[in-house]
Amino acid sequence: MRSQVLAARAAALFASDLPCGTRPGPELIEAAIADAVRTRGGTRGCVAALAAAYGDYPETAVVRMRWARSVVQGLYSPDLVLAA
Repeated sequence: MRSQVLAARAAALFASDLPCGTRPGPELIEAAIADAVRTRGGTRGCVAALAAAYGDYPETAVVRMRWARSVVQGLYSPDLVLAA
């Protein structure tokens, strides 16, 4: 269950307007995730945006998803980042 929540947050961050490669603070991350979920019609909309990006721009989507996962894991599961 926890990994599904982390994946949903990463998909929402991926779909957000935050620039890839940045290291925003926790408040900005949470606001960006909440805004993406709200504007995309829920987590399914965020996942749909993620899938579309992989279909249209796979080379940049990979980089953005790695960034989103890293940011989400750093905020919500710092023990996973240290173990990796």
